[in-house]
Amino acid sequence: MNYFVKGNPDLCIGCRTCMIGCVVAHEGKRIFEIDPDSYTFNPKLHMVKTAVLSVPVQCKHCENPACMAVCPVSAISQQEHCVIIDTGKCMGCKSCMDACPFGAIDMVPVAGKYQADGSEKKVANKCDLCSGIPGGPACVRVCPTEALTLVTEEELEESAENKRKKAALSAFSENYPQE
Repeated sequence: MNYFVKGNPDLCIGCRTCMIGCVVAHEGKRIFEIDPDSYTFNPKLHMVKTAVLSVPVQCKHCENPACMAVCPVSAISQQEHCVIIDTGKCMGCKSCMDACPFGAIDMVPVAGKYQADGSEKKVANKCDLCSGIPGGPACVRVCPTEALTLVTEEELEESAENKRKKAALSAFSENYPQE
């Protein structure tokens, strides 16, 4: 089963610390010490912020990912409980972006790479659960309100069991009211 990060809009304050943590974890650069005009900030998640809601939106690492099914060059694969994009293979066709039901994939420029027509090369970008980075997803680790949680198979099974118990108790109390 693939893991994913779940956001709690009741706890999220929309500070975007998750986005900064994501970029720092993936770039390995001291982004706070370089010229901001010389760097493209490309987090692998997006903050949705409205007057009444704020929560990061990121890849749910589907079991049968639509993005992987439509990729014409097999740049998307499932590895170690997550869905990964091989940006070296990605040709920037945007099929995965169109197929994602969550809007979790965007296209980002590749520094120093250009298309045949001279335009900047762009590739697909999405959450990879900080694959290969010690400590797991940076967004979860840096969230100041603990609004983000890494959901694993064990946690899903526990949650489902708790829901079943609650449903059974509810059905029991409806049929056998306590007086």
